[in-house]
Amino acid sequence: MASLKTVYTGVALENPLVVAACSLSSKVDTIKAVADAGAGGLVIKSLFEEQILHERGELEKALNIGAEKFAESVTYFPQLEHAGAEEHLMWIRKTRRAVKMPLFASLNAVSPGNWIAYARQLEETGVDGIELNTYAVEADPERDAADIEKRLGDLVAGVTESVSVPVTVKMSPFYTCFAHVARRMETAGADGLVLFNRFLQPDIDPDTEKPFSKMTWSTPREMMLPMRWIGLLYGRTGMDLIGNTGAARGTDLAKYILAGATAVQAAGALLQSGIAQISNMLQDLEQWMDGKGYADLQAFRGKCSQAEFKVNPAVYERAQYVDFILRSGNR
Repeated sequence: MASLKTVYTGVALENPLVVAACSLSSKVDTIKAVADAGAGGLVIKSLFEEQILHERGELEKALNIGAEKFAESVTYFPQLEHAGAEEHLMWIRKTRRAVKMPLFASLNAVSPGNWIAYARQLEETGVDGIELNTYAVEADPERDAADIEKRLGDLVAGVTESVSVPVTVKMSPFYTCFAHVARRMETAGADGLVLFNRFLQPDIDPDTEKPFSKMTWSTPREMMLPMRWIGLLYGRTGMDLIGNTGAARGTDLAKYILAGATAVQAAGALLQSGIAQISNMLQDLEQWMDGKGYADLQAFRGKCSQAEFKVNPAVYERAQYVDFILRSGNR
């Protein structure tokens, strides 16, 4: 029987399937069910600084209602302040006590100082690592690529220097030269990259003439971009490469690992098909490995990466395109 064990940024996992930050990772009961289903690990739903700022503003607004009419009444009650991240941190601590499965905190902050402050607080909950959810749409025309990349590098360096647990960076693919940015993340101390962050793209309703947002599940077709970059980076970085987006079957896990992934995050397939899909995917992967004669994941990890094209690595970058053109007759 094939072994599915792997190591995720230094943390031992029983298998490479990690539940991504999503609604399944926001309740203790569902996280326990995920652990029982056999997941290798789980990323806890993100701590968003913007949400805390919004809640703090709403609390202050509520406390100030009527204050301008009865100024003397404000001294009747003690000063109330928003607890910040404490509710989220308490919930993580409770979750940590409830399951033995490796848990990774997810963080999306706004200001550099709070990235560091919240990361330290998350580390104290007992999580096995921290994932920096760098969800940002860079739409300011006054900021050039060099500045964007430097700020990201400085942010990651600030966090990695402030905590002792492993740090991964969940990244966007939208950089001028992603390979250069990836190297910058390694220099900044990142232990792994999660490829890629899946942005919520707004649609437009032509009837109301207004933009709107609608959640859509990822599909296996969306694996191609992250799988491609994992294949290009494997063997060229000391960081772990974690596939994200589109994995729905055991063979999808195999494809990511063939490209060079250490582990694979999944959410959409589990939200659609239920938590039982975890065991289905792992059984499918094990059967595929047994059929191929692979004793463990390392036996085939990176087999379809650029690193395997030792004679002429450039072929990996262009061969598929040229082959497609020749086969389609579009010359």
